[in-house]
Amino acid sequence: MIDTKRVDELYQKILGEISKVIIGKDEIREVLVLALLAGGHVLIEGLPGTAKTKLARSFAEVIGGKFNRIQFTPDMMPADITGFYIYSPTGDPRFVEGPIFANIVLADELNRTTPRTQSALLEAMQEYQVTIERKTYLLEKPFMVIATQVKSGAEGTYPLTDVQMDRFQLRALSGYSSKEDEKRIISNIDRIDEPDIRAVTTPGEIKELQILVKEVHVSPDIVEYTTSIIEHLRNDPDVLSGPSIRSSISLYKCSRVLALIDGRDFVIPDDVKHLVYPAVEHRIRVRPEAEMDNVTPGAIIGRALERVPVPKLEI
Repeated sequence: MIDTKRVDELYQKILGEISKVIIGKDEIREVLVLALLAGGHVLIEGLPGTAKTKLARSFAEVIGGKFNRIQFTPDMMPADITGFYIYSPTGDPRFVEGPIFANIVLADELNRTTPRTQSALLEAMQEYQVTIERKTYLLEKPFMVIATQVKSGAEGTYPLTDVQMDRFQLRALSGYSSKEDEKRIISNIDRIDEPDIRAVTTPGEIKELQILVKEVHVSPDIVEYTTSIIEHLRNDPDVLSGPSIRSSISLYKCSRVLALIDGRDFVIPDDVKHLVYPAVEHRIRVRPEAEMDNVTPGAIIGRALERVPVPKLEI
Protein backbone atom coordinates (compact mmCIF):
# COMPACT_ATOMS: atom_id res chain seq x y z
CA MET A 1 0.00 0.00 0.00
CA ILE A 2 1.46 3.35 -1.05
CA ASP A 3 1.67 6.12 1.55
CA THR A 4 -0.28 8.72 -0.42
CA LYS A 5 -0.29 11.17 2.49
CA ARG A 6 3.41 11.89 2.09
CA VAL A 7 3.03 13.48 -1.34
CA ASP A 8 -0.10 15.43 -0.38
CA GLU A 9 1.57 16.75 2.78
CA LEU A 10 4.57 17.98 0.79
CA TYR A 11 2.23 19.54 -1.77
CA GLN A 12 0.39 21.47 0.94
CA LYS A 13 3.66 22.62 2.51
CA ILE A 14 4.91 23.93 -0.82
CA LEU A 15 1.65 25.78 -1.46
CA GLY A 16 1.76 27.26 2.02
CA GLU A 17 5.27 28.65 1.63
CA ILE A 18 4.73 30.00 -1.89
CA SER A 19 1.51 31.74 -0.76
CA LYS A 20 3.70 34.02 1.36
CA VAL A 21 4.91 35.55 -1.89
CA ILE A 22 2.40 34.64 -4.60
CA ILE A 23 -1.33 35.31 -4.37
CA GLY A 24 -3.36 33.23 -6.80
CA LYS A 25 -1.62 31.33 -9.64
CA ASP A 26 -2.87 28.01 -8.23
CA GLU A 27 -2.67 26.24 -11.59
CA ILE A 28 1.01 27.13 -12.05
CA ARG A 29 1.89 25.96 -8.54
CA GLU A 30 0.26 22.61 -9.24
CA VAL A 31 2.09 22.26 -12.56
CA LEU A 32 5.45 22.91 -10.89
CA VAL A 33 4.91 20.20 -8.25
CA LEU A 34 3.64 17.70 -10.81
CA ALA A 35 6.66 18.18 -13.06
CA LEU A 36 9.12 18.06 -10.16
CA LEU A 37 7.87 14.71 -8.87
CA ALA A 38 7.46 13.35 -12.40
CA GLY A 39 11.05 14.29 -13.26
CA GLY A 40 10.25 16.87 -15.93
CA HIS A 41 10.62 20.55 -16.78
CA VAL A 42 8.15 23.44 -16.94
CA LEU A 43 7.68 26.38 -19.29
CA ILE A 44 5.80 29.40 -17.91
CA GLU A 45 4.51 31.81 -20.55
CA GLY A 46 2.96 35.21 -20.07
CA LEU A 47 3.19 38.96 -20.33
CA PRO A 48 5.80 40.93 -18.36
CA GLY A 49 4.78 41.72 -14.80
CA THR A 50 2.65 38.61 -14.24
CA ALA A 51 4.86 37.07 -11.52
CA LYS A 52 6.51 34.43 -13.72
CA THR A 53 10.01 34.94 -12.31
CA LYS A 54 8.91 35.50 -8.71
CA LEU A 55 6.83 32.34 -8.72
CA ALA A 56 9.58 30.20 -10.25
CA ARG A 57 12.22 31.59 -7.88
CA SER A 58 10.00 31.10 -4.82
CA PHE A 59 9.30 27.51 -5.83
CA ALA A 60 13.01 26.82 -6.21
CA GLU A 61 13.76 28.24 -2.76
CA VAL A 62 11.00 26.16 -1.16
CA ILE A 63 12.33 22.95 -2.73
CA GLY A 64 15.80 23.31 -1.22
CA GLY A 65 19.00 22.10 -2.83
CA LYS A 66 21.13 24.20 -5.15
CA PHE A 67 19.38 26.91 -7.15
CA ASN A 68 20.72 28.99 -10.04
CA ARG A 69 19.02 31.68 -12.08
CA ILE A 70 20.03 32.46 -15.66
CA GLN A 71 18.85 35.75 -17.14
CA PHE A 72 18.87 35.15 -20.89
CA THR A 73 19.96 37.99 -23.16
CA PRO A 74 20.70 38.24 -26.90
CA ASP A 75 24.48 38.33 -26.36
CA MET A 76 24.72 35.13 -24.30
CA MET A 77 26.80 32.20 -25.48
CA PRO A 78 26.25 28.46 -24.79
CA ALA A 79 29.33 28.42 -22.54
CA ASP A 80 27.60 30.98 -20.29
CA ILE A 81 25.15 28.19 -19.43
CA THR A 82 27.14 24.96 -19.52
CA GLY A 83 30.57 26.18 -18.39
CA PHE A 84 34.01 26.41 -19.93
CA TYR A 85 37.68 25.50 -19.54
CA ILE A 86 40.39 27.87 -18.39
CA TYR A 87 43.77 27.09 -19.94
CA SER A 88 47.10 28.17 -18.52
CA PRO A 89 50.61 27.76 -19.96
CA THR A 90 51.88 25.91 -16.88
CA GLY A 91 49.01 23.74 -15.68
CA ASP A 92 46.20 21.46 -16.78
CA PRO A 93 42.99 23.06 -18.01
CA ARG A 94 40.47 23.81 -15.25
CA PHE A 95 36.75 23.38 -15.82
CA VAL A 96 34.48 26.14 -14.53
CA GLU A 97 30.92 24.93 -14.02
CA GLY A 98 28.14 26.97 -15.56
CA PRO A 99 24.84 27.76 -13.82
CA ILE A 100 23.25 24.63 -15.33
CA PHE A 101 24.91 22.67 -12.51
CA ALA A 102 22.12 22.95 -9.95
CA ASN A 103 19.03 21.08 -8.76
CA ILE A 104 16.64 23.82 -9.88
CA VAL A 105 17.59 26.11 -12.78
CA LEU A 106 15.46 29.16 -13.53
CA ALA A 107 15.88 30.00 -17.22
CA ASP A 108 14.43 33.49 -17.16
CA GLU A 109 13.08 34.90 -20.45
CA LEU A 110 14.48 31.98 -22.42
CA ASN A 111 13.24 33.31 -25.74
CA ARG A 112 15.28 36.51 -25.42
CA THR A 113 18.44 34.68 -26.46
CA THR A 114 19.44 33.16 -29.78
CA PRO A 115 18.49 29.62 -30.87
CA ARG A 116 22.14 28.55 -30.58
CA THR A 117 22.23 29.48 -26.90
CA GLN A 118 18.74 28.10 -26.26
CA SER A 119 19.92 24.74 -27.59
CA ALA A 120 22.55 24.54 -24.84
CA LEU A 121 19.72 23.42 -22.56
CA LEU A 122 18.56 20.52 -24.76
CA GLU A 123 21.10 17.88 -23.72
CA ALA A 124 20.77 18.83 -20.06
CA MET A 125 16.97 18.62 -20.09
CA GLN A 126 16.79 15.33 -21.97
CA GLU A 127 19.83 13.39 -20.74
CA TYR A 128 20.71 15.16 -17.46
CA GLN A 129 24.24 15.79 -18.64
CA VAL A 130 26.28 18.32 -20.61
CA THR A 131 29.13 17.69 -23.03
CA ILE A 132 31.92 20.25 -23.22
CA GLU A 133 34.93 19.76 -25.49
CA ARG A 134 34.08 16.07 -25.92
CA LYS A 135 33.88 15.45 -22.17
CA THR A 136 30.56 14.60 -20.52
CA TYR A 137 29.54 15.89 -17.10
CA LEU A 138 26.56 14.40 -15.27
CA LEU A 139 24.11 16.74 -13.57
CA GLU A 140 23.01 16.18 -10.00
CA LYS A 141 19.51 14.83 -9.48
CA PRO A 142 16.86 15.94 -8.95
CA PHE A 143 17.34 18.33 -11.84
CA MET A 144 14.60 20.61 -13.11
CA VAL A 145 14.51 23.54 -15.51
CA ILE A 146 11.83 26.17 -14.95
CA ALA A 147 11.83 28.44 -17.98
CA THR A 148 9.88 31.64 -18.41
CA GLN A 149 9.00 33.04 -21.81
CA VAL A 150 7.63 36.43 -22.73
CA LYS A 151 4.97 36.74 -25.39
CA SER A 152 6.21 35.46 -28.74
CA GLY A 153 6.81 38.22 -31.24
CA ALA A 154 7.70 40.82 -28.64
CA GLU A 155 10.71 43.02 -29.38
CA GLY A 156 14.03 41.19 -29.03
CA THR A 157 12.61 37.65 -28.84
CA TYR A 158 13.56 34.43 -30.65
CA PRO A 159 10.71 31.88 -30.81
CA LEU A 160 11.50 28.48 -29.35
CA THR A 161 11.64 25.69 -31.92
CA ASP A 162 9.27 22.71 -31.81
CA VAL A 163 12.16 20.54 -30.61
CA GLN A 164 12.82 22.86 -27.69
CA MET A 165 9.15 23.19 -26.77
CA ASP A 166 8.83 19.40 -26.80
CA ARG A 167 11.43 19.11 -24.02
CA PHE A 168 9.08 20.81 -21.56
CA GLN A 169 6.90 18.26 -19.84
CA LEU A 170 4.27 20.83 -18.88
CA ARG A 171 3.43 24.39 -19.90
CA ALA A 172 1.57 26.95 -17.78
CA LEU A 173 0.19 30.36 -18.68
CA SER A 174 0.70 33.32 -16.36
CA GLY A 175 -1.91 35.99 -16.99
CA TYR A 176 -2.91 39.11 -15.13
CA SER A 177 -4.29 38.61 -11.62
CA SER A 178 -7.98 39.04 -10.94
CA LYS A 179 -9.07 42.33 -9.41
CA GLU A 180 -9.58 40.68 -6.01
CA ASP A 181 -6.14 39.07 -6.09
CA GLU A 182 -4.56 42.33 -7.19
CA LYS A 183 -6.15 44.13 -4.25
CA ARG A 184 -4.70 41.51 -1.90
CA ILE A 185 -1.27 41.86 -3.52
CA ILE A 186 -1.27 45.62 -3.08
CA SER A 187 -2.46 45.37 0.53
CA ASN A 188 0.29 42.86 1.40
CA ILE A 189 3.11 44.23 -0.76
CA ASP A 190 5.45 44.98 2.17
CA ARG A 191 5.30 41.37 3.34
CA ILE A 192 5.57 40.07 -0.22
CA ASP A 193 8.67 42.19 -0.92
CA GLU A 194 10.48 40.67 2.09
CA PRO A 195 9.06 37.16 2.49
CA ASP A 196 10.24 34.68 5.09
CA ILE A 197 10.44 31.61 2.85
CA ARG A 198 11.93 28.35 4.08
CA ALA A 199 12.78 25.11 2.35
CA VAL A 200 10.22 22.40 3.17
CA THR A 201 12.02 19.45 1.60
CA THR A 202 15.43 18.26 0.42
CA PRO A 203 16.81 16.85 -2.84
CA GLY A 204 17.05 13.46 -1.13
CA GLU A 205 13.35 13.43 -0.23
CA ILE A 206 12.40 14.53 -3.74
CA LYS A 207 14.31 11.59 -5.20
CA GLU A 208 12.52 9.23 -2.80
CA LEU A 209 9.13 10.60 -3.82
CA GLN A 210 10.01 10.32 -7.51
CA ILE A 211 10.57 6.61 -6.91
CA LEU A 212 7.30 6.37 -4.94
CA VAL A 213 5.36 7.90 -7.83
CA LYS A 214 6.39 5.00 -10.07
CA GLU A 215 4.42 2.59 -7.86
CA VAL A 216 1.09 4.22 -8.75
CA HIS A 217 -1.04 1.83 -10.81
CA VAL A 218 -1.95 2.82 -14.37
CA SER A 219 -4.38 0.37 -15.97
CA PRO A 220 -4.22 -0.69 -19.63
CA ASP A 221 -7.51 1.17 -20.17
CA ILE A 222 -5.90 4.42 -19.02
CA VAL A 223 -2.94 3.84 -21.33
CA GLU A 224 -5.38 3.18 -24.19
CA TYR A 225 -7.31 6.37 -23.34
CA THR A 226 -4.12 8.44 -23.22
CA THR A 227 -2.77 7.21 -26.54
CA SER A 228 -6.20 7.53 -28.19
CA ILE A 229 -6.32 11.23 -27.28
CA ILE A 230 -2.86 11.81 -28.71
CA GLU A 231 -3.66 9.84 -31.89
CA HIS A 232 -6.87 11.81 -32.35
CA LEU A 233 -4.94 15.08 -32.07
CA ARG A 234 -2.35 13.98 -34.62
CA ASN A 235 -5.08 13.08 -37.12
CA ASP A 236 -7.13 16.25 -36.66
CA PRO A 237 -7.40 18.01 -40.06
CA ASP A 238 -6.59 21.38 -38.48
CA VAL A 239 -3.27 20.15 -37.05
CA LEU A 240 -0.10 20.89 -38.99
CA SER A 241 2.28 19.27 -36.49
CA GLY A 242 0.89 16.96 -33.84
CA PRO A 243 2.15 16.02 -30.37
CA SER A 244 5.10 13.65 -30.11
CA ILE A 245 5.35 10.53 -27.98
CA ARG A 246 6.70 12.77 -25.19
CA SER A 247 3.12 14.00 -24.84
CA SER A 248 1.86 10.52 -23.98
CA ILE A 249 4.79 10.00 -21.63
CA SER A 250 4.12 13.33 -19.90
CA LEU A 251 0.46 12.45 -19.40
CA TYR A 252 1.40 9.03 -18.04
CA LYS A 253 4.02 10.31 -15.59
CA CYS A 254 2.18 13.39 -14.35
CA SER A 255 -1.16 11.60 -13.94
CA ARG A 256 0.52 9.31 -11.40
CA VAL A 257 1.61 12.31 -9.35
CA LEU A 258 -1.85 13.88 -9.59
CA ALA A 259 -3.38 10.64 -8.32
CA LEU A 260 -1.11 10.67 -5.26
CA ILE A 261 -1.93 14.30 -4.50
CA ASP A 262 -5.60 13.31 -4.65
CA GLY A 263 -4.98 10.45 -2.19
CA ARG A 264 -5.13 7.56 -4.66
CA ASP A 265 -2.62 4.89 -5.65
CA PHE A 266 -4.22 4.49 -9.09
CA VAL A 267 -4.91 6.80 -12.04
CA ILE A 268 -8.42 7.60 -13.24
CA PRO A 269 -9.52 9.17 -16.56
CA ASP A 270 -10.11 12.55 -14.91
CA ASP A 271 -6.38 12.73 -14.06
CA VAL A 272 -5.54 12.43 -17.75
CA LYS A 273 -8.23 14.91 -18.83
CA HIS A 274 -7.02 17.43 -16.25
CA LEU A 275 -3.48 17.30 -17.64
CA VAL A 276 -4.07 17.28 -21.40
CA TYR A 277 -3.93 21.06 -21.76
CA PRO A 278 -0.68 21.71 -19.82
CA ALA A 279 0.98 18.59 -21.25
CA VAL A 280 -0.04 18.82 -24.90
CA GLU A 281 -1.22 22.29 -25.95
CA HIS A 282 2.30 23.70 -26.47
CA ARG A 283 3.17 20.75 -28.70
CA ILE A 284 0.44 21.36 -31.31
CA ARG A 285 0.90 23.51 -34.41
CA VAL A 286 -2.26 24.63 -36.20
CA ARG A 287 -2.50 24.84 -39.99
CA PRO A 288 -2.31 28.47 -41.22
CA GLU A 289 -5.71 28.29 -42.89
CA ALA A 290 -7.26 27.05 -39.64
CA GLU A 291 -5.54 29.82 -37.69
CA MET A 292 -7.25 32.33 -39.98
CA ASP A 293 -10.55 30.87 -38.76
CA ASN A 294 -9.40 31.41 -35.14
CA VAL A 295 -8.82 27.70 -34.48
CA THR A 296 -6.45 27.27 -31.53
CA PRO A 297 -4.59 24.28 -30.05
CA GLY A 298 -6.88 24.55 -27.03
CA ALA A 299 -9.99 24.27 -29.19
CA ILE A 300 -8.56 21.22 -30.95
CA ILE A 301 -7.86 19.56 -27.60
CA GLY A 302 -11.40 20.32 -26.49
CA ARG A 303 -12.77 18.53 -29.55
CA ALA A 304 -10.58 15.51 -28.87
CA LEU A 305 -11.74 15.23 -25.27
CA GLU A 306 -15.35 15.32 -26.43
CA ARG A 307 -14.89 12.65 -29.10
CA VAL A 308 -12.55 10.11 -27.51
CA PRO A 309 -14.56 7.62 -25.40
CA VAL A 310 -13.78 7.72 -21.69
CA PRO A 311 -13.10 4.27 -20.21
CA LYS A 312 -15.21 3.01 -17.35
CA LEU A 313 -12.96 1.62 -14.66
CA GLU A 314 -13.96 -0.94 -12.07
CA ILE A 315 -12.50 0.21 -8.77
